[in-house]
Amino acid sequence: MAIPVPNSNGSHNREINDLATLRATHVDEGLALNQRHLNRQLGRVLQTLGFDREWVRGEGPYLIDSEGKQYLDLYAGFGVFGLGRSHPFVKAQLHALIDSDPPSLPQLGVSTLAGLLAQRLVAHAPASIDAAVLTSSGTESVEGALKLARAATGRSRILYCHRGFHGLSYGSLSVNGNVEFRERFGPFLPGCEPVPFGDLDALAAELARGDVACFIVEPIQGKGVYVAPGGYLQGARELCHNAGALLVLDEVQTGLGRTGRFLAAEHWGVEPDMVTLSKSLSGGYVPVGALLASRAVFNATFDSMERSVVHGSTFGGGDFAAGAGIASLMVIEQEQLVDRARAMGELLMELTQPLQERFEIVHEVRGLGLMWGLELGPPSGRTARRVWEAIERRQPGLFAQMVTVPLFREHHILTQVAGHHMNVIKALPPLNIPEQELRRFAAALESVLADVESGLLRGYASLGLNLGRRMLFAR
Repeated sequence: MAIPVPNSNGSHNREINDLATLRATHVDEGLALNQRHLNRQLGRVLQTLGFDREWVRGEGPYLIDSEGKQYLDLYAGFGVFGLGRSHPFVKAQLHALIDSDPPSLPQLGVSTLAGLLAQRLVAHAPASIDAAVLTSSGTESVEGALKLARAATGRSRILYCHRGFHGLSYGSLSVNGNVEFRERFGPFLPGCEPVPFGDLDALAAELARGDVACFIVEPIQGKGVYVAPGGYLQGARELCHNAGALLVLDEVQTGLGRTGRFLAAEHWGVEPDMVTLSKSLSGGYVPVGALLASRAVFNATFDSMERSVVHGSTFGGGDFAAGAGIASLMVIEQEQLVDRARAMGELLMELTQPLQERFEIVHEVRGLGLMWGLELGPPSGRTARRVWEAIERRQPGLFAQMVTVPLFREHHILTQVAGHHMNVIKALPPLNIPEQELRRFAAALESVLADVESGLLRGYASLGLNLGRRMLFAR
Protein backbone atom coordinates (compact mmCIF):
# COMPACT_ATOMS: atom_id res chain seq x y z
CA MET A 1 0.00 0.00 0.00
CA ALA A 2 1.45 3.38 -0.98
CA ILE A 3 1.73 6.02 1.72
CA PRO A 4 1.17 9.61 0.58
CA VAL A 5 3.91 11.99 1.68
CA PRO A 6 2.76 15.49 2.71
CA ASN A 7 4.59 18.63 1.68
CA SER A 8 5.30 21.30 4.29
CA ASN A 9 2.01 22.93 3.34
CA GLY A 10 0.11 19.70 4.01
CA SER A 11 -0.54 18.72 0.37
CA HIS A 12 0.67 15.42 -1.11
CA ASN A 13 2.79 15.13 -4.22
CA ARG A 14 4.35 11.67 -4.17
CA GLU A 15 4.00 8.29 -2.53
CA ILE A 16 6.37 6.05 -0.59
CA ASN A 17 5.69 2.37 -0.09
CA ASP A 18 7.43 1.58 3.20
CA LEU A 19 7.79 3.14 6.64
CA ALA A 20 11.59 3.00 6.80
CA THR A 21 11.86 5.07 3.63
CA LEU A 22 9.13 7.40 4.85
CA ARG A 23 11.02 8.04 8.08
CA ALA A 24 14.35 8.47 6.30
CA THR A 25 12.81 10.89 3.83
CA HIS A 26 11.56 13.15 6.62
CA VAL A 27 14.25 12.58 9.24
CA ASP A 28 15.30 16.24 9.23
CA GLU A 29 11.73 17.42 9.79
CA GLY A 30 11.13 15.93 13.24
CA LEU A 31 11.17 19.20 15.16
CA ALA A 32 9.14 21.04 12.53
CA LEU A 33 6.49 18.30 12.60
CA ASN A 34 6.45 18.40 16.40
CA GLN A 35 5.97 22.16 16.40
CA ARG A 36 3.17 21.88 13.87
CA HIS A 37 1.23 18.94 15.26
CA LEU A 38 2.48 17.88 18.71
CA ASN A 39 3.77 19.53 21.91
CA ARG A 40 5.05 22.92 20.80
CA GLN A 41 6.24 23.97 24.26
CA LEU A 42 8.37 20.83 24.58
CA GLY A 43 10.01 21.73 21.29
CA ARG A 44 10.81 25.18 22.66
CA VAL A 45 12.44 23.64 25.73
CA LEU A 46 14.63 21.43 23.54
CA GLN A 47 15.66 24.42 21.45
CA THR A 48 16.41 26.48 24.56
CA LEU A 49 18.71 23.80 25.98
CA GLY A 50 20.26 22.91 22.63
CA PHE A 51 18.89 19.35 22.76
CA ASP A 52 17.02 19.71 19.46
CA ARG A 53 18.89 17.04 17.49
CA GLU A 54 17.42 15.06 14.63
CA TRP A 55 17.88 11.47 15.81
CA VAL A 56 18.21 8.89 13.04
CA ARG A 57 19.19 5.69 14.85
CA GLY A 58 19.40 4.02 18.25
CA GLU A 59 21.94 1.32 18.97
CA GLY A 60 22.79 -0.13 22.39
CA PRO A 61 23.54 2.77 24.77
CA TYR A 62 23.79 5.28 21.92
CA LEU A 63 21.62 7.71 19.98
CA ILE A 64 22.97 8.82 16.58
CA ASP A 65 21.98 12.14 15.03
CA SER A 66 21.55 13.15 11.40
CA GLU A 67 25.20 14.29 11.26
CA GLY A 68 26.39 10.85 12.33
CA LYS A 69 27.38 11.99 15.82
CA GLN A 70 27.02 9.37 18.54
CA TYR A 71 25.63 10.32 21.96
CA LEU A 72 25.79 8.19 25.08
CA ASP A 73 22.17 7.97 26.25
CA LEU A 74 22.01 7.92 30.05
CA TYR A 75 18.42 9.21 29.89
CA ALA A 76 17.28 5.87 28.44
CA GLY A 77 13.72 7.00 27.76
CA PHE A 78 13.05 7.46 31.53
CA GLY A 79 14.41 3.92 31.97
CA VAL A 80 12.55 2.24 29.11
CA PHE A 81 15.81 1.17 27.45
CA GLY A 82 17.16 -0.95 30.28
CA LEU A 83 18.53 -3.34 27.66
CA GLY A 84 19.78 -0.52 25.47
CA ARG A 85 18.27 0.29 22.10
CA SER A 86 17.64 -2.28 19.36
CA HIS A 87 18.73 -5.30 21.36
CA PRO A 88 19.36 -7.99 18.71
CA PHE A 89 17.78 -10.86 20.66
CA VAL A 90 14.56 -9.01 21.44
CA LYS A 91 14.38 -7.74 17.86
CA ALA A 92 14.86 -11.24 16.42
CA GLN A 93 12.22 -12.72 18.72
CA LEU A 94 9.67 -10.09 17.74
CA HIS A 95 10.40 -10.57 14.04
CA ALA A 96 9.79 -14.31 14.45
CA LEU A 97 6.62 -13.70 16.47
CA ILE A 98 5.19 -11.31 13.89
CA ASP A 99 5.91 -13.81 11.13
CA SER A 100 4.06 -16.52 13.08
CA ASP A 101 0.74 -14.60 12.90
CA PRO A 102 -0.25 -15.26 16.53
CA PRO A 103 -3.93 -15.13 17.63
CA SER A 104 -3.37 -11.98 19.67
CA LEU A 105 -6.06 -10.41 21.85
CA PRO A 106 -8.91 -12.90 21.42
CA GLN A 107 -10.59 -11.07 24.34
CA LEU A 108 -13.12 -13.89 24.84
CA GLY A 109 -10.24 -16.28 25.22
CA VAL A 110 -6.83 -16.55 26.85
CA SER A 111 -3.32 -16.04 25.49
CA THR A 112 -0.49 -18.52 26.05
CA LEU A 113 2.18 -15.83 25.88
CA ALA A 114 0.31 -13.66 28.39
CA GLY A 115 0.17 -16.59 30.80
CA LEU A 116 3.86 -17.36 30.30
CA LEU A 117 4.83 -13.73 30.96
CA ALA A 118 2.73 -13.68 34.14
CA GLN A 119 4.30 -16.97 35.23
CA ARG A 120 7.83 -15.61 34.78
CA LEU A 121 7.08 -12.35 36.59
CA VAL A 122 5.48 -14.12 39.55
CA ALA A 123 8.47 -16.47 39.75
CA HIS A 124 10.78 -13.45 40.09
CA ALA A 125 8.57 -11.71 42.68
CA PRO A 126 8.50 -12.05 46.48
CA ALA A 127 6.59 -14.97 47.98
CA SER A 128 3.62 -12.72 48.74
CA ILE A 129 2.89 -12.31 45.01
CA ASP A 130 0.90 -14.94 43.11
CA ALA A 131 -0.99 -13.30 40.21
CA ALA A 132 -0.77 -10.60 37.57
CA VAL A 133 -2.85 -8.17 35.55
CA LEU A 134 -1.06 -7.28 32.32
CA THR A 135 -1.30 -3.66 31.21
CA SER A 136 0.13 -1.29 28.61
CA SER A 137 2.02 1.19 30.81
CA GLY A 138 3.20 2.09 34.28
CA THR A 139 0.39 4.52 34.96
CA GLU A 140 -2.15 1.88 33.89
CA SER A 141 -0.55 -0.55 36.34
CA VAL A 142 -0.91 2.05 39.10
CA GLU A 143 -4.54 2.69 38.18
CA GLY A 144 -5.16 -1.03 38.55
CA ALA A 145 -3.46 -1.12 41.94
CA LEU A 146 -5.67 1.68 43.27
CA LYS A 147 -8.81 -0.08 42.05
CA LEU A 148 -7.86 -3.49 43.43
CA ALA A 149 -6.85 -1.96 46.77
CA ARG A 150 -10.26 -0.38 47.22
CA ALA A 151 -12.11 -3.47 46.01
CA ALA A 152 -10.13 -5.90 48.15
CA THR A 153 -10.26 -3.89 51.38
CA GLY A 154 -13.63 -2.19 51.10
CA ARG A 155 -11.89 1.04 52.10
CA SER A 156 -11.42 4.23 50.14
CA ARG A 157 -8.48 6.22 51.48
CA ILE A 158 -5.11 5.99 49.69
CA LEU A 159 -1.79 7.27 51.03
CA TYR A 160 1.15 8.33 48.89
CA CYS A 161 4.40 10.26 49.39
CA HIS A 162 5.48 13.81 48.76
CA ARG A 163 7.62 13.81 45.57
CA GLY A 164 6.27 10.40 44.61
CA PHE A 165 5.66 9.89 40.90
CA HIS A 166 3.19 7.21 39.81
CA GLY A 167 2.03 8.43 36.42
CA LEU A 168 -0.07 11.14 34.80
CA SER A 169 -3.46 9.55 34.16
CA TYR A 170 -6.18 10.75 36.50
CA GLY A 171 -6.02 8.17 39.28
CA SER A 172 -2.23 8.10 39.19
CA LEU A 173 -2.12 11.88 39.21
CA SER A 174 -4.28 11.84 42.33
CA VAL A 175 -1.39 10.07 44.11
CA ASN A 176 1.34 12.12 42.42
CA GLY A 177 3.30 14.10 45.00
CA ASN A 178 4.64 16.77 42.63
CA VAL A 179 2.70 20.03 42.40
CA GLU A 180 3.98 20.86 38.91
CA PHE A 181 2.12 17.86 37.47
CA ARG A 182 -1.06 18.39 39.49
CA GLU A 183 -1.48 22.12 38.90
CA ARG A 184 -4.72 23.05 37.06
CA PHE A 185 -5.94 19.43 36.81
CA GLY A 186 -7.90 19.18 40.07
CA PRO A 187 -10.03 18.37 41.86
CA PHE A 188 -8.56 14.89 42.20
CA LEU A 189 -9.93 11.59 43.41
CA PRO A 190 -11.20 12.03 46.97
CA GLY A 191 -9.46 10.24 49.79
CA CYS A 192 -5.91 10.49 48.41
CA GLU A 193 -3.54 12.08 50.93
CA PRO A 194 0.26 12.54 51.06
CA VAL A 195 2.73 11.66 53.80
CA PRO A 196 6.45 12.54 53.95
CA PHE A 197 8.77 9.96 52.36
CA GLY A 198 10.73 8.09 55.02
CA ASP A 199 8.55 9.18 57.96
CA LEU A 200 7.03 6.14 59.66
CA ASP A 201 5.42 8.20 62.42
CA ALA A 202 3.43 10.21 59.87
CA LEU A 203 2.40 7.01 58.09
CA ALA A 204 1.36 5.37 61.36
CA ALA A 205 -0.80 8.37 62.31
CA GLU A 206 -2.76 8.15 59.04
CA LEU A 207 -3.11 4.37 59.17
CA ALA A 208 -4.44 4.60 62.73
CA ARG A 209 -7.66 6.10 61.38
CA GLY A 210 -8.58 2.62 60.13
CA ASP A 211 -9.86 3.64 56.70
CA VAL A 212 -6.78 3.29 54.47
CA ALA A 213 -7.01 0.92 51.52
CA CYS A 214 -3.34 1.12 50.55
CA PHE A 215 -0.07 2.97 50.83
CA ILE A 216 1.74 3.33 47.47
CA VAL A 217 5.45 4.14 47.50
CA GLU A 218 8.56 3.92 45.32
CA PRO A 219 11.54 2.12 46.90
CA ILE A 220 13.65 4.85 45.31
CA GLN A 221 11.85 8.03 44.33
CA GLY A 222 12.50 8.80 40.69
CA LYS A 223 12.09 12.52 41.34
CA GLY A 224 15.36 13.38 43.03
CA VAL A 225 16.69 9.79 43.33
CA TYR A 226 15.84 9.55 47.04
CA VAL A 227 16.54 6.04 48.39
CA ALA A 228 14.23 4.68 51.08
CA PRO A 229 15.93 5.02 54.50
CA GLY A 230 16.99 1.83 56.24
CA GLY A 231 14.04 0.15 57.92
CA TYR A 232 11.45 2.37 56.26
CA LEU A 233 9.89 -0.12 53.85
CA GLN A 234 9.97 -2.93 56.40
CA GLY A 235 8.29 -0.62 58.90
CA ALA A 236 5.71 0.47 56.34
CA ARG A 237 4.89 -3.17 55.59
CA GLU A 238 4.35 -3.95 59.26
CA LEU A 239 2.27 -0.83 59.87
CA CYS A 240 0.06 -1.52 56.84
CA HIS A 241 -0.40 -5.16 57.82
CA ASN A 242 -1.40 -4.26 61.38
CA ALA A 243 -3.84 -1.62 60.12
CA GLY A 244 -5.49 -3.85 57.53
CA ALA A 245 -4.11 -1.75 54.64
CA LEU A 246 -2.20 -2.95 51.58
CA LEU A 247 1.37 -2.03 50.67
CA VAL A 248 1.87 -1.22 46.97
CA LEU A 249 5.44 -0.85 45.69
CA ASP A 250 5.81 1.14 42.49
CA GLU A 251 8.75 -0.53 40.74
CA VAL A 252 8.02 0.85 37.27
CA GLN A 253 11.48 2.45 37.20
CA THR A 254 13.32 0.51 39.92
CA GLY A 255 12.29 -3.00 38.84
CA LEU A 256 13.73 -5.52 36.37
CA GLY A 257 17.29 -5.34 37.65
CA ARG A 258 17.76 -1.58 37.70
CA THR A 259 19.01 -1.44 41.32
CA GLY A 260 21.09 -4.63 41.25
CA ARG A 261 18.19 -6.85 42.34
CA PHE A 262 15.32 -8.00 40.16
CA LEU A 263 13.01 -5.88 42.32
CA ALA A 264 14.34 -3.12 44.55
CA ALA A 265 12.14 -4.55 47.34
CA GLU A 266 14.65 -7.38 47.67
CA HIS A 267 17.26 -5.01 49.13
CA TRP A 268 15.05 -4.69 52.20
CA GLY A 269 13.42 -8.12 52.22
CA VAL A 270 9.96 -6.59 51.87
CA GLU A 271 6.96 -8.63 50.72
CA PRO A 272 4.35 -6.20 49.34
CA ASP A 273 0.74 -6.88 48.50
CA MET A 274 1.11 -5.42 45.01
CA VAL A 275 3.94 -4.36 42.67
CA THR A 276 3.67 -2.21 39.55
CA LEU A 277 6.03 -2.77 36.59
CA SER A 278 6.52 -1.43 33.07
CA LYS A 279 9.22 0.56 31.18
CA SER A 280 12.15 -1.79 30.46
CA LEU A 281 9.81 -4.80 30.40
CA SER A 282 9.07 -3.57 26.87
CA GLY A 283 12.60 -4.24 25.64
CA GLY A 284 12.26 -0.79 24.13
CA TYR A 285 9.82 -2.09 21.51
CA VAL A 286 6.23 -2.78 22.57
CA PRO A 287 4.50 -0.96 25.47
CA VAL A 288 3.80 -3.44 28.25
CA GLY A 289 3.23 -3.27 31.98
CA ALA A 290 2.11 -5.49 34.81
CA LEU A 291 0.37 -5.25 38.14
CA LEU A 292 1.53 -8.11 40.35
CA ALA A 293 -0.64 -8.94 43.35
CA SER A 294 -1.20 -11.44 46.12
CA ARG A 295 -3.77 -14.14 45.56
CA ALA A 296 -5.74 -12.70 48.50
CA VAL A 297 -6.08 -9.35 46.71
CA PHE A 298 -7.11 -11.11 43.50
CA ASN A 299 -9.63 -13.35 45.18
CA ALA A 300 -11.19 -10.43 47.03
CA THR A 301 -11.56 -8.45 43.78
CA PHE A 302 -12.47 -11.10 41.19
CA ASP A 303 -14.67 -13.01 43.62
CA SER A 304 -17.31 -14.34 41.22
CA MET A 305 -17.79 -15.15 37.54
CA GLU A 306 -19.80 -11.97 37.17
CA ARG A 307 -16.84 -9.99 38.48
CA SER A 308 -14.31 -11.68 36.21
CA VAL A 309 -14.36 -8.63 33.93
CA VAL A 310 -14.43 -5.80 36.49
CA HIS A 311 -10.87 -4.83 35.64
CA GLY A 312 -8.69 -5.39 32.59
CA SER A 313 -6.91 -3.74 29.68
CA THR A 314 -7.72 -3.80 25.97
CA PHE A 315 -4.11 -4.20 24.88
CA GLY A 316 -2.72 -5.66 28.12
CA GLY A 317 -1.55 -9.21 27.50
CA GLY A 318 -1.46 -8.90 23.71
CA ASP A 319 0.90 -11.41 22.13
CA PHE A 320 3.36 -8.82 20.86
CA ALA A 321 3.52 -7.03 24.22
CA ALA A 322 3.81 -10.30 26.13
CA GLY A 323 6.42 -11.51 23.63
CA ALA A 324 8.48 -8.36 24.15
CA GLY A 325 8.23 -8.86 27.92
CA ILE A 326 9.28 -12.51 27.79
CA ALA A 327 12.18 -11.75 25.44
CA SER A 328 13.33 -8.95 27.76
CA LEU A 329 13.27 -11.28 30.76
CA MET A 330 15.26 -13.83 28.75
CA VAL A 331 17.93 -11.22 28.04
CA ILE A 332 18.07 -10.17 31.69
CA GLU A 333 18.59 -13.81 32.70
CA GLN A 334 20.94 -14.89 29.88
CA GLU A 335 23.19 -11.84 30.17
CA GLN A 336 23.02 -11.85 34.00
CA LEU A 337 22.06 -8.18 33.91
CA VAL A 338 20.88 -8.04 37.52
CA ASP A 339 24.36 -8.95 38.75
CA ARG A 340 25.91 -6.67 36.16
CA ALA A 341 23.78 -3.72 37.27
CA ARG A 342 24.95 -4.28 40.82
CA ALA A 343 28.62 -4.40 39.81
CA MET A 344 28.39 -1.43 37.43
CA GLY A 345 26.42 0.53 40.03
CA GLU A 346 29.16 -0.04 42.58
CA LEU A 347 31.72 1.14 40.02
CA LEU A 348 29.70 4.26 39.22
CA MET A 349 29.47 5.18 42.90
CA GLU A 350 33.19 4.50 43.34
CA LEU A 351 33.96 6.84 40.45
CA THR A 352 31.58 9.66 41.46
CA GLN A 353 31.28 9.74 45.26
CA PRO A 354 34.72 11.42 45.57
CA LEU A 355 33.21 14.39 43.72
CA GLN A 356 31.51 15.33 47.02
CA GLU A 357 34.91 15.98 48.55
CA ARG A 358 36.40 17.69 45.55
CA PHE A 359 33.66 20.18 44.67
CA GLU A 360 31.76 22.52 46.97
CA ILE A 361 28.77 22.54 44.66
CA VAL A 362 28.36 18.74 44.90
CA HIS A 363 26.29 18.14 48.03
CA GLU A 364 25.54 14.43 47.65
CA VAL A 365 25.96 11.48 45.30
CA ARG A 366 23.34 8.79 45.88
CA GLY A 367 21.54 5.88 44.28
CA LEU A 368 21.43 2.11 44.10
CA GLY A 369 22.63 -0.07 41.24
CA LEU A 370 22.30 1.84 37.99
CA MET A 371 19.84 4.40 39.32
CA TRP A 372 22.14 7.30 40.16
CA GLY A 373 21.79 10.93 41.21
CA LEU A 374 24.09 13.85 42.04
CA GLU A 375 22.67 16.76 44.01
CA LEU A 376 24.11 20.24 43.54
CA GLY A 377 23.99 23.00 46.12
CA PRO A 378 25.29 26.53 46.68
CA PRO A 379 29.02 27.00 47.35
CA SER A 380 30.16 28.44 50.67
CA GLY A 381 31.96 31.49 49.31
CA ARG A 382 29.94 34.67 49.72
CA THR A 383 30.40 35.98 46.18
CA ALA A 384 29.96 32.58 44.52
CA ARG A 385 26.81 31.98 46.57
CA ARG A 386 25.38 35.27 45.33
CA VAL A 387 25.96 34.17 41.74
CA TRP A 388 24.25 30.85 42.49
CA GLU A 389 21.27 32.64 44.01
CA ALA A 390 21.03 35.00 41.03
CA ILE A 391 20.88 32.01 38.67
CA GLU A 392 18.29 30.24 40.82
CA ARG A 393 16.12 33.35 40.95
CA ARG A 394 15.87 33.19 37.17
CA GLN A 395 14.58 29.61 37.34
CA PRO A 396 14.74 27.28 40.37
CA GLY A 397 16.70 24.18 39.40
CA LEU A 398 18.41 25.99 36.54
CA PHE A 399 21.90 25.43 37.92
CA ALA A 400 21.66 21.71 37.14
CA GLN A 401 21.27 22.59 33.46
CA MET A 402 24.70 24.19 33.65
CA VAL A 403 25.96 20.62 34.02
CA THR A 404 23.60 18.69 31.72
CA VAL A 405 23.96 21.15 28.82
CA PRO A 406 27.79 20.98 28.50
CA LEU A 407 27.68 17.22 29.10
CA PHE A 408 25.47 17.03 26.04
CA ARG A 409 27.10 19.65 23.83
CA GLU A 410 30.76 19.05 24.62
CA HIS A 411 30.87 15.39 25.64
CA HIS A 412 27.89 13.97 23.74
CA ILE A 413 26.34 12.49 26.88
CA LEU A 414 22.59 12.76 27.47
CA THR A 415 21.52 13.02 31.13
CA GLN A 416 18.49 14.55 32.82
CA VAL A 417 17.54 16.82 35.68
CA ALA A 418 15.78 14.58 38.20
CA GLY A 419 12.77 16.79 38.86
CA HIS A 420 11.13 20.15 38.45
CA HIS A 421 12.97 22.87 40.38
CA MET A 422 15.55 20.28 41.55
CA ASN A 423 19.29 20.64 41.22
CA VAL A 424 19.79 16.90 40.88
CA ILE A 425 21.48 15.29 37.88
CA LYS A 426 20.11 11.81 37.18
CA ALA A 427 21.39 8.89 35.13
CA LEU A 428 19.64 5.62 34.23
CA PRO A 429 22.25 3.78 32.13
CA PRO A 430 21.28 0.61 30.25
CA LEU A 431 22.08 -2.40 32.41
CA ASN A 432 24.48 -3.66 29.74
CA ILE A 433 26.37 -0.37 29.34
CA PRO A 434 30.08 -0.93 28.57
CA GLU A 435 32.31 -0.26 31.57
CA GLN A 436 34.46 2.18 29.60
CA GLU A 437 31.41 4.33 28.92
CA LEU A 438 30.67 4.63 32.63
CA ARG A 439 34.25 5.70 33.14
CA ARG A 440 33.94 8.22 30.30
CA PHE A 441 30.80 9.65 31.89
CA ALA A 442 32.51 10.02 35.28
CA ALA A 443 35.51 11.75 33.68
CA ALA A 444 33.30 14.08 31.63
CA LEU A 445 31.21 14.91 34.70
CA GLU A 446 34.31 15.78 36.70
CA SER A 447 35.55 18.03 33.89
CA VAL A 448 32.22 19.86 33.62
CA LEU A 449 31.91 20.31 37.38
CA ALA A 450 35.42 21.76 37.50
CA ASP A 451 34.53 24.25 34.78
CA VAL A 452 31.25 25.19 36.45
CA GLU A 453 32.69 25.66 39.90
CA SER A 454 35.73 27.64 38.74
CA GLY A 455 33.62 29.72 36.38
CA LEU A 456 30.78 30.70 38.70
CA LEU A 457 31.92 34.31 38.52
CA ARG A 458 32.73 34.24 34.80
CA GLY A 459 31.45 32.36 31.77
CA TYR A 460 29.23 29.79 33.35
CA ALA A 461 27.46 32.37 35.43
CA SER A 462 26.65 34.07 32.17
CA LEU A 463 25.48 30.76 30.73
CA GLY A 464 23.17 30.23 33.68
CA LEU A 465 21.72 33.71 33.46
CA ASN A 466 21.32 33.41 29.69
CA LEU A 467 19.59 30.05 30.08
CA GLY A 468 17.31 31.66 32.64
CA ARG A 469 16.43 34.49 30.29
CA ARG A 470 15.75 32.05 27.46
CA MET A 471 13.57 29.85 29.68
CA LEU A 472 11.58 32.82 30.89
CA PHE A 473 11.18 34.02 27.30
CA ALA A 474 10.12 30.55 26.17
CA ARG A 475 7.31 30.57 28.73
